[in-house]
Amino acid sequence: MENTDLIRLSFFLIALILCAIWEWLAPRKKLTQNKFNRWLNNLGLVGLNSLCLMIFMPVLAFESAQFAAQNQLGLFHLIAMPSSFNILVSVLLLDAAIYFQHVLFHRSRWLWRLHRMHHADQDIDVTTGSRFHPIEIILSMWIKIALVIILGVSPIAVVIFEIILNVSAMFNHSNARLPISVDKWLRKIIVTPDMHRVHHSIIVKETHSNFGFFLSIWDRWFRTYQAQPKEGHDGVKIGIPLFQKPREQWIDKMLTQPFR
Repeated sequence: MENTDLIRLSFFLIALILCAIWEWLAPRKKLTQNKFNRWLNNLGLVGLNSLCLMIFMPVLAFESAQFAAQNQLGLFHLIAMPSSFNILVSVLLLDAAIYFQHVLFHRSRWLWRLHRMHHADQDIDVTTGSRFHPIEIILSMWIKIALVIILGVSPIAVVIFEIILNVSAMFNHSNARLPISVDKWLRKIIVTPDMHRVHHSIIVKETHSNFGFFLSIWDRWFRTYQAQPKEGHDGVKIGIPLFQKPREQWIDKMLTQPFR
């Protein structure tokens, strides 16, 4: 595929603009922080992360998929299947991997120190979906590369998945209102803004729920799903969880106890 970077950038910008308009026309929750400063910080991180990937990553997921295809590496090159089915299975497995990676970044004391930059945003809107620590972005890319080569994911499947991941992250972080009936139906399949907002609550139990980015089935299957925030969407406080004990003690407790 030619111009894959341009294709992904186009989808990113279109999704950003559409979600920004949506949350402007139908806001779900009153924001508490200066929006200009937040957007400047969050979108500045997008630029920094892109620069870090250019500098520190010799290859990305797409190039890894091309390498795997040229050398017939990975599980999918050993199994004959239609290309459309290959893409579908690839997207499902990569989305499941993102779910488990997200859980890991909450479970590990060292990885949480990186991931909490995402949760440090004290409001949640479309730009929060792109707010990540540069080292987390690099680690995530290496995980994705490993999976692409092990599975033998096709280059086109990688592009489709990355577009889905970016668009869904902006969609489900949007501070936008969906009719309750639409949200109830839609969250049976994909992660909605109301569903993911629970994950950004400062209440510990809620922080460690709703890890999915695209499909909602993983949270339901692995029992990390929570339907609504305790304080309601108007009252839920967004940010890093409040600790009753020193941080390291709290993390140790989190590592040794189940989510519920």
